[in-house]
Amino acid sequence: MTVIEDRIMMAESDNTTRLDEWFERLERMPVPEGFRVEIVGGNVHMTPQRDVHWETIREILWALEDHFGRRRARVLSDVRIDFPGHENGFCPDVAKLREGAAKDDEGRWRYGDVEFVAEVISKGTARNDYGPKKAAYAQAGVGVYLIADPYQGRCHVYTEPKNGDYTCELRVDYGGDVDMTTTPLGLLLKTDNFPRD
Repeated sequence: MTVIEDRIMMAESDNTTRLDEWFERLERMPVPEGFRVEIVGGNVHMTPQRDVHWETIREILWALEDHFGRRRARVLSDVRIDFPGHENGFCPDVAKLREGAAKDDEGRWRYGDVEFVAEVISKGTARNDYGPKKAAYAQAGVGVYLIADPYQGRCHVYTEPKNGDYTCELRVDYGGDVDMTTTPLGLLLKTDNFPRD
């Protein structure tokens, strides 16, 4: 190994250790029922789960299960996955893992196995979803990143990650079909029932 590779491994290990410590502390805290907690760029974000948020997540989950099969698809919601960058312990609203994905030695899912992520915008954390999380997903090589924005009534789909950014973006207003059939996901997502805020 080179000195640079050694330093990268040490930095990633330090990030994971610190994230583990923070999540352990957060688990002991009295986080109110219905709140979601994640760490983005070393900052803790606690967001209330609203019905509009959950209904949108459910529509996406159903579409994935209908397309891939309920038993075959490995689809997660609100489960910690550590992504590249400084202290990024995300809990994506929806994450689809590739077939054959396996947990690491610490019992966590690997970001390299994530094929698709969907985030539903909350007012307080929208900057994260459009900013640092989008950059981390691109850096991780997540092939398809969908943002459902109930305030705009629009979906944004980012594909073709390259050099830490997405090179393609598709915008579809709610009510239209989000055509991801030409992406690695191969899915047509109907948004007729996506609630607006």
